[in-house]
Amino acid sequence: MSLTLGGVQLLAADGELQRGWISVVGDRFVGIGYDDSAPADIKLDGRTVLPGFVDMHCHGGGGASYTSADPEQIARAAQTHLAHGTTTTNASLVSATYGDLERQIRALIPFVDDGTLNGIHLEGPWISPGYCGAHDPATLRNPDPVEVARILDIGEGRIAMVTIAPELPGGVPSIERIVAAGAIAAIGHTGADAETARAAVDAGATVATHLFNAMPPLLHRAAGPVGVLLTDPRVTVELICDGHHLGPEVVSLTLATAHDRSALVTDAMAAAGSGDGTYLLGDLEVEVTDGVARLVPGGTLAGSTLFMDSAVRRAVRIAGVPLDVASAAASAAPARVLGLADRGELAVGQRADLVVLDDESAVERVMRSGEWVSGSR
Repeated sequence: MSLTLGGVQLLAADGELQRGWISVVGDRFVGIGYDDSAPADIKLDGRTVLPGFVDMHCHGGGGASYTSADPEQIARAAQTHLAHGTTTTNASLVSATYGDLERQIRALIPFVDDGTLNGIHLEGPWISPGYCGAHDPATLRNPDPVEVARILDIGEGRIAMVTIAPELPGGVPSIERIVAAGAIAAIGHTGADAETARAAVDAGATVATHLFNAMPPLLHRAAGPVGVLLTDPRVTVELICDGHHLGPEVVSLTLATAHDRSALVTDAMAAAGSGDGTYLLGDLEVEVTDGVARLVPGGTLAGSTLFMDSAVRRAVRIAGVPLDVASAAASAAPARVLGLADRGELAVGQRADLVVLDDESAVERVMRSGEWVSGSR
C-alpha cells in the first residue's frame, strides 16, 4: 500500500502540535513533513497522529486472558488492545506452577512468531510473598538459576521480559541468567532495600515493574527500590496511569524525573473492554466494579481495565504531563528498552504504526505495519 495522510497534527521537535503530512509505502514511513503542501490521499482534517503504542505489560482484554493458553482468547485479547492503538504488545503471565507456565508459554509462541505479539512477559513466580499483590502465594518460588534457565529454554527466545524480586535467594544470579538469555530482567513485587536493588541493576536489570506498586514506599532516609529505580539512568520504569494505582502527582513527578525512561503500561486483565463482573487472573477470582479490578476476597488491586490511549489521556489531562512526554512514554521509551529500533516514533524508515486521535483524544483509527486495523474506532 502507498498513501499520504494530509492535514494531520504532528508533534514537532519543540513538543508542540504542528500541521503536517505522513507518507507510507508498504509497512514503512517514507516521508513526513511539517507543512500542508503534500497532495494527500486521505485528509484527516486536523486530527492528531501519534506513534502506535507499545505496551510491555498486559495480561489480557476483551474478556480474554493470555494465561488461558486458548488461541481464540489470545487473539481476542491482542485485537482488543490493537483497536485502542497498541500496535506492539507483550503478553504477560502471572505466577503459576512450572507445568502451567510451560503450557501457557507454548500456547503463546505461535502468536509471537506471526507478529501478533512482541514477546512473553513472565511476571513471577520468582517474586516476594510479602509483595505478591494479585499473585497466588501458593505458586511462588525462589529463583533458582537452573530452574529459571529451564523456563527460559521453553520459551525458545520468545520470552522478552521476566519480573523478579532480587532479594530472594538466587535472585541476583538469576538476573544474570535472564540477561544472558537475551531477555529483560525487571525488578518488581519486591521488598528489596536500596543496596539490593542497586546490585540487581548492576547485574543487568533494566526495568522496574509498575514502579511504586508492590514494593516498599520511598522514604527520605530509606530510598528502597523506588529511589534506586527512579534515579538510575539504566532503568526504565513502568507506570500504571489508571487513576487507581498511582496518584496524578506521582505520575507527574516520575515523568519529570525520568521522562525519557518512563513507560506507560496497562497491566490490563481480561475485563479491559468487557465491563464489570467476575473474572479470573490466573486461578484467582477478581471482581471488577466501576472499572476497578480487585481480588476476591481481600480487595487487593488485580491489574487494571486500562487501555494505552486512556493512559496517555489521563497523563495529559489529569497529571498535567505534556503530550509529547506522554506520547514518548507510550511508544518510544518502551520500544527502546525492548530493543525495537524500528518503531516507537513517527520517522522515515520506522515501521508504519500510528494512532489517529479525534478532538476528544479518543482513538479514531489505527495503522499497524502500514495497514489500517479492522475494528479500530
